[in-house]
Amino acid sequence: MLTLLRIAWLNMRRDRVAQALTFLLPIVFFSIFASVFGGSGDGGTPAVQVAVVDEDHSEFSRRIVDGLRKESALRVRPGAGAPDLDRAAGARLVTNGDVPVAVVIPRGLGEAFGERGFAAAEPAVELLADPSNPVAPQMVQGLLQKVAMTAAPDLMMAGGMKQFERHAGALTPEQRTAVDAWLPTLKSQASGGSTGGTASGAAMGMAVKVVDVLRTDDRHGSLISFYAAGIGVMFLLFSMVGGAGGALLEEAESGTLERLLSTNIGMTGVLLGKWLFLALTGVAQLTVMFLWGRIAFGLPLFSHLPGFFVMTIVTAAAAAALGVALASLARSRAQLSGFSTILILTMSALGGSMFPRFLMTEGMQRAGLVTFNAWALDGYLKVFWRNAPIWELWPQVVVLIALGVTFLLVARVLARRWELA
Repeated sequence: MLTLLRIAWLNMRRDRVAQALTFLLPIVFFSIFASVFGGSGDGGTPAVQVAVVDEDHSEFSRRIVDGLRKESALRVRPGAGAPDLDRAAGARLVTNGDVPVAVVIPRGLGEAFGERGFAAAEPAVELLADPSNPVAPQMVQGLLQKVAMTAAPDLMMAGGMKQFERHAGALTPEQRTAVDAWLPTLKSQASGGSTGGTASGAAMGMAVKVVDVLRTDDRHGSLISFYAAGIGVMFLLFSMVGGAGGALLEEAESGTLERLLSTNIGMTGVLLGKWLFLALTGVAQLTVMFLWGRIAFGLPLFSHLPGFFVMTIVTAAAAAALGVALASLARSRAQLSGFSTILILTMSALGGSMFPRFLMTEGMQRAGLVTFNAWALDGYLKVFWRNAPIWELWPQVVVLIALGVTFLLVARVLARRWELA
């Protein structure tokens, strides 16, 4: 028994891939999921990008904007000193996916607040929202109510006094003097950035109306496309690596690759042939996935065919190139299976195939941009959720093409070992 244990230990010590699968991969996944759902440290909650449109230009609206900029959980656009946005620009930032929410402070809000305080039901502040991120509007609404309660206590008190006088009679000179003496103190507390107190719900704070500026058609069907793309891209990577690795390594072991290299096709031709077949297979795989989504779940595929085929072709081509590169790197099937599993699962977790990237911290979202999955999913989201025209897919298309070319060049360099053998 001791001899068997010693042999097993020696095999484990020599196999670095097995060590990574056993010890490294669980730690990586634990860290990713803990950071997303556990809230590690102060950066556990991702900051929300928000655009602010001030149509009122009153003292009250200015304080609201300044208060929102002071909130650490928000990244407000435009920044201090930058040109103001109008409603159209704010809505455009939301529809383009630059921010999930735009806060529109309507004209007349400051006057109504000064006259009636929070008793004013109109005009309501509008949140122009992207419903693909359901967390952001609720978070912004809560912080907006908090800022409204803490940014202008003097204005709120003045409005309350006007309400009191309207219904209960005028204040005495002594009462008026006491109120006037309190107002500068309250104003100085607000300008000092006091953040005590909270408010929830329009009944206790400003009236807020959430406006969906993106979708008027089948939102459920479009949301299905996100899951189809996430799962499809992850399994596309597995199938590309398995197909390329199985083909190249099997041919190298059986001697078929050596006979191919003796012909005029050369190693470059072999790699391009494998890549082309895998890319066509990947297009078919993703097409079947989305067709099943159309048949079983009502995914609006046929109304988005041009954008779908553009993203599918470049995604499959880049995934096939990655498969060829990993197959050229591996020395055996077991080695290929091991490190490709680690790479693909890590990219899928960071890139959004397993859960939406907007749930991640800012650092993890930036890290996700180095993955293949993030760019592919962003492209599919533009097609099916934002109804973006084909020309707006150029960032995702350019990045995926660049990745594909890079992977093929790496594969060609690594494949020289078969030519020199």
